[in-house]
Amino acid sequence: MLCGGCQCGQVRYEATGDPGSVCFCHCESCRRAIGAAPVAWATFDSARFALAKGTLAEHRSSTDVVRGFCGTCGTSITYRNAGRPDEVDVTLVTLDDPLALEPGYHIWVEDKVAWVVIGDGKPQYATVRGRP
Repeated sequence: MLCGGCQCGQVRYEATGDPGSVCFCHCESCRRAIGAAPVAWATFDSARFALAKGTLAEHRSSTDVVRGFCGTCGTSITYRNAGRPDEVDVTLVTLDDPLALEPGYHIWVEDKVAWVVIGDGKPQYATVRGRP
């Protein structure tokens, strides 16, 4: 089980099972929503993710995307896409042990800001994984 939460401690969550993917996202939407470039995510089955404390405030950042965050301190925690209703993405840095999972690749590299240099040797995808 992996546990995590927001900066102020008002929201806590638990995720079980292995994540389906762990990646860095460079898309403009994630950068603007979270204020970081890139954003590291882990994808879990929705049934294996639960809030242990508090509730998430939510923002619909696009037609198909709802982002969850702490309504008190603003920490970004989740990303849900209507095209993947059985999955939830969780920001890796909100894990109690952010070293428990390591991103394996980069997505949306075509949106990457120019001053970010990717030098880790991990696979890079212009948009989503599976598309060069």
